[in-house]
Amino acid sequence: MFTLFLITFASFAEIISIGAIIPFLGILTAPDIVFAHNATQPIINMFGWTEAGQLLFPLTLAFGISAIVAGVMRLFTLWAITRLSYAAGADLSLSIYRRTLYQPYEVHTRRNSSEVIAGIVAKANNAISGVIMPVLTIINSFVVISFIIIALLAAEPRIALIIFGTFGSIYLLIILFTRRQLLKDSQSIAHESIQVIKSLQEGLGGIRDVLISASQDVYCNIYRKSDLALRRSQGNNTFIAQSPRYLMEAFGMLLISIVAFILVQYSDGTAHVIPMLGALALGAQRLLPILQQAYSGWSSIKAGQISLQDTLDLLDQPLPDLESQPLRKLLTFNEKITFNQISFRYNLETPWILEKLSLDIVKGSCVGFIGETGSGKTTLLDITMGLLYPTEGSFAVDGQIITMANNRAWQKHIAHVPQDIFLADSSIAENIAFGVVKDQIDPERVRDAARKAQIASIIDTWAKGYETVVGERGVRLSGGQRQRIGIARALYKRADVIIFDEATSALDTETEQAVMQAIESLSEDLTVIIIAHRITTLKNCSQIVELGDGVIKRISTYKEIIS
Repeated sequence: MFTLFLITFASFAEIISIGAIIPFLGILTAPDIVFAHNATQPIINMFGWTEAGQLLFPLTLAFGISAIVAGVMRLFTLWAITRLSYAAGADLSLSIYRRTLYQPYEVHTRRNSSEVIAGIVAKANNAISGVIMPVLTIINSFVVISFIIIALLAAEPRIALIIFGTFGSIYLLIILFTRRQLLKDSQSIAHESIQVIKSLQEGLGGIRDVLISASQDVYCNIYRKSDLALRRSQGNNTFIAQSPRYLMEAFGMLLISIVAFILVQYSDGTAHVIPMLGALALGAQRLLPILQQAYSGWSSIKAGQISLQDTLDLLDQPLPDLESQPLRKLLTFNEKITFNQISFRYNLETPWILEKLSLDIVKGSCVGFIGETGSGKTTLLDITMGLLYPTEGSFAVDGQIITMANNRAWQKHIAHVPQDIFLADSSIAENIAFGVVKDQIDPERVRDAARKAQIASIIDTWAKGYETVVGERGVRLSGGQRQRIGIARALYKRADVIIFDEATSALDTETEQAVMQAIESLSEDLTVIIIAHRITTLKNCSQIVELGDGVIKRISTYKEIIS
């Protein structure tokens, strides 16, 4: 509403500045005519002026003030439009990010992260500069053009219609000739912006392999191909949006000179023509940039329409109602976890990963899972953690089937330690208390978790201790140190179900045994679920489940397996 008020007020200021030039030029060229004009008589009588020369200063002052006010209002309008556009863009980007984070795990497994990052960052920015701001600019241009046309029509209707009709027709022809190219470039920008981010992620994400294999040129060429196509399309759009300005400026001067020639031929003298030409020249000077702004806004919208559609698709992701509400009721876990004839596959085109699997895991037990790669171990744990839901059958805790309605309550019980630990580029303490606001981290709880994960003695030797920054993805730590921080993170959560997915593979046998003994000594009610290839990791498990081809091949003890 405030922006609309500024646009309207700025339009009035434009009319006043255009209208003020007529008496200003008139007092310079034909002061007697202005002095005798009916419109100036009330002002002359009010101040008691007796000669035309007395009007020069006040009319000059009035014209100068009107020009300054119009300029200031244009500046404020630009500020308001820009501020509103980027505020809307911030809301748009946050909404996409929020909706993306709340999508089920299965959705994330089907999606390329480059596409999401491009949508949140690059394409959301394109929506700001290519759609939101141009739309507001077009609205502003339409209002201002309308007021300028009204002012010009009041001065000289026929000439005003000729000028606006000519300029408007030329821009319409340009639109007809350029819209296909803009659409083609829009498709290229939407596609290549994803490819650019993808090439960056792949090159930097595998930097160790890139350095070892000396394949820098390969990734540079992949990046160059996508980036060059992206820049070329962006350059085409910029040229198409800006080029009419130069043509129209030259054509505008030609048109005004033709109008001036005609007016001089058919008028009584230049004294009557100059004020009119001044008003028309100022009107054209105001009108052409605004028409150009409107055209540039249209071309930006056209050029960004594919990126906008991709952004809107991400914005259209469903946001579960339960996710935005605080957790009110915890799910009780006092007896057992039950898998009842569960089967799972990602879609109808993919094979079954699990088939009619049934298993009970008693609270307080330690259960190990073994099996060849692809046997379904990780998928079974994903179902246990509520990341996936069975395609058939049911997964229940103390007889309560886990659904979307109570999934968050069940996940409060779980801590997960994966094989590849994600570490943020922040301090040790922040990584152990992952997901906790920095000023709400409990330092003693962090130290306790680190001691039980067998890493406290190492952290204490570092100069900054728990404030040591680990680098992006923990690059400054060894593999074993990263895994122990991951274990400490799980212990900090103080969950009653801890799931280890190859989490101790980077630890030596002695450290691994010390970590497992520390975990087992925490509580008799702690349920531990472990996936491991190293059979000694499962030494203290109460039962070991062997999976193969999506089914349970056998359930045995550690002694039975090694014998």
